[in-house]
Amino acid sequence: MIYIAGDHMWFKNLLIIVTSTAAVAAPKNEPIERISEAARVFTEIQSAKDNTIPGALLDKANGIIIVPGLKRAGFVVGGQYGKGVFVARLRNGGWSAPSTIRIEGGSFGLQIGAGETDLIMLAMNEDAVKQLMKTGVKIGGDVMAAGGPVGREAAAATTPVPASGLLAYSRARGVFAGATVNGSTLRSDDNDNAAIYGRNVDQSDILTGKVKPTSAARPLLSVLRRHYRANPSSEPPPKNSPK
Repeated sequence: MIYIAGDHMWFKNLLIIVTSTAAVAAPKNEPIERISEAARVFTEIQSAKDNTIPGALLDKANGIIIVPGLKRAGFVVGGQYGKGVFVARLRNGGWSAPSTIRIEGGSFGLQIGAGETDLIMLAMNEDAVKQLMKTGVKIGGDVMAAGGPVGREAAAATTPVPASGLLAYSRARGVFAGATVNGSTLRSDDNDNAAIYGRNVDQSDILTGKVKPTSAARPLLSVLRRHYRANPSSEPPPKNSPK
């Protein structure tokens, strides 16, 4: 066998190229990235000058669901669904680790146009959180959702919260408004949760604080603490909707 000195360098360079190409082609960790995307969406919406979720409502919320980039076209053909994150207020006023959820089917009102839409839902009492934690809960059936108000604090103070305690918002093509969400099925994505936490976990354990948040949750939990008033442990989150 004849060995040419330059062969070693050629092989080494080839190995570097192959390794670099494999690294670029490696799949992204979508469950982790979705948490960061949810934080970005919420930050952008709450940074708007006027069309934001009123702080008076955020202060009272017991849970929030953020679905970045929900695709309406997919619902028309019935083959797609949106994925997002669900966090709940704990008894000490802090926030739970995020749970990945899937939302499938249903109608989202005329305010949600074609293409991608960001969807946010606020659970305004503990009953709403418990309903949303159930596997396969149907919004518009098991729990009703109403379009939430946007704007200044004064307007939110006089806005009645529905008995179901669920408010919905959407942002499409730069327009942020209250949304109607009917007939949609919500369920936890157990595979994505296992990818985030490194083991199989129940959504109820995540949302009640039994599962600790990972470092990937820090951007989301940080932005929630910034925009929500932190309730002291002596003042637990409200159980009932305002009358």
